[in-house]
Amino acid sequence: MEIALLIISILLIIIVLLQSSKADNGPQIISGGSSELFANRKERGSELVITRITAVLGCAFFLICLISMFI
Repeated sequence: MEIALLIISILLIIIVLLQSSKADNGPQIISGGSSELFANRKERGSELVITRITAVLGCAFFLICLISMFI
């Protein structure tokens, strides 16, 4: 169980680092510039796949942590 948790956590770290930053215009919020930070951008292609893999790995990590707590 610990080995699976270790593998999933390493994969989760790698996949999160591969994601593109959605807060590129973050400093413009503070300065008052026109920002499209909260614009509705649709993910396509590899971004969508990476987002879904992140969600699956996150759920797997959470479930394995819960299961290992009760064992």
